[in-house]
Amino acid sequence: MRCVGKGRKERCTPLTKTAQHMLRAWLKEPRKQGATTLFPNVLGGQLSADGVQSLLNKYVAQARAGCASLRSKHISPHVLRHTAAMELLQAGVDCSVIALWLGHESIETTQTYLHAHLELKEAALAKLKPYERERAKRFRPNDRLLGFLNAL
Repeated sequence: MRCVGKGRKERCTPLTKTAQHMLRAWLKEPRKQGATTLFPNVLGGQLSADGVQSLLNKYVAQARAGCASLRSKHISPHVLRHTAAMELLQAGVDCSVIALWLGHESIETTQTYLHAHLELKEAALAKLKPYERERAKRFRPNDRLLGFLNAL
């Protein structure tokens, strides 16, 4: 899907099979008041940023009723964008691909996600309890290993 975003940048986003299916179903719906845009506002015109935020607020309120952890969180379209970037990073997608996907001018902008990802890992490691055992013994290689290493 191609769309024009902030700064009039055109972005191309691949859609999952499920999203494609849902979009095809949406396109079969009758248009309200002769709308020509894919996702029109109530008057049939272009959906504004405030309109997107309003729709998101409506559905976040519904989600909060069944998910207590959402009650204390601020959710905006930009938060969803960050979430998508983090999910791509956690799935192993390269930062340069994420930068292209998000329409970043520079890969340095995308590095923020990489640092956040590392902080998540560090936080998880900090929660681990140290392994308790007898005093660690120093590794002493045997003659066979030393001979192999010297032969390199």
